[in-house]
Amino acid sequence: MSNREASRTALATAYMRAAHQILDAKPLVLEDAVAVQLLGKDAPERISEAAERYQTPEARALRSHVVLRSRYAEDQLLTAAQRGISQYVVLGAGFDTFALRQPRWANDLKIVEVDHPGTQSLKHSRIADASLSIPENVTFAGIDFEGESLGEGLLRNGISIAERTFFCWLGVTMYLTEIAIDETLRSMANFPAGSQVVVTFLQPPTQKSLASKVGAARLAERVESVGEPFISHFEPEAFKSKLLRAGFTHVEFLTHDEAYTRYFVHGHQDLPCPKRVGIASAIR
Repeated sequence: MSNREASRTALATAYMRAAHQILDAKPLVLEDAVAVQLLGKDAPERISEAAERYQTPEARALRSHVVLRSRYAEDQLLTAAQRGISQYVVLGAGFDTFALRQPRWANDLKIVEVDHPGTQSLKHSRIADASLSIPENVTFAGIDFEGESLGEGLLRNGISIAERTFFCWLGVTMYLTEIAIDETLRSMANFPAGSQVVVTFLQPPTQKSLASKVGAARLAERVESVGEPFISHFEPEAFKSKLLRAGFTHVEFLTHDEAYTRYFVHGHQDLPCPKRVGIASAIR
């Protein structure tokens, strides 16, 4: 993907979040009406007409993961804000909508969205088309993780690296080389003590059931077909070691049982709780 192009997978993720609002029964895992607005006035009709495609077991499982990871990250951000973190950096933000629908408690945060310029350009266009306004506490920073370090990119965009910061890095590491992942994690760990990251990673498919292997293979083929292939896979313990080596001192994983208890036990029968969550939280 060049700097002029918008990420196709980021747009597909936006459709999954919007489909959750339109097709799934209440209560929702993630309340995100803005995701629908960013996709245009006819988005509800288009998604409803494609309901059969969105309701296959594979599609529901992927949608479940997408909304779960955002909900968990936003819950962790709330806790971090309550302990004094003042800056929120969303890496590979894509069409994430938190900045546009931020709750009152987030108004005092400095929110920075980091992504390729091509994706950010399309997002700006869709924000304008939806007659939405960008809050004053939001900044957009165009950074290519393969071309420069996170710290360098933030400094180039005038972003403070001296404040305790909460990083949200969802659905990105699988598209990057291990070198780029390590460099980015080290850059995060250079921020002041108390900084935190919530990050997702893709686990190897070798231990999955046959059905899961088939679904994982199809997903890998789809993302490769749009020029955004999966590159990196990690087992949880290997990813934990990577976080610790980078400089984080406290690492936790959201387990299936925890995710079910927090987000699925009281409803959400339309979506299965992911069996392999692949979400880590680490504090500096």
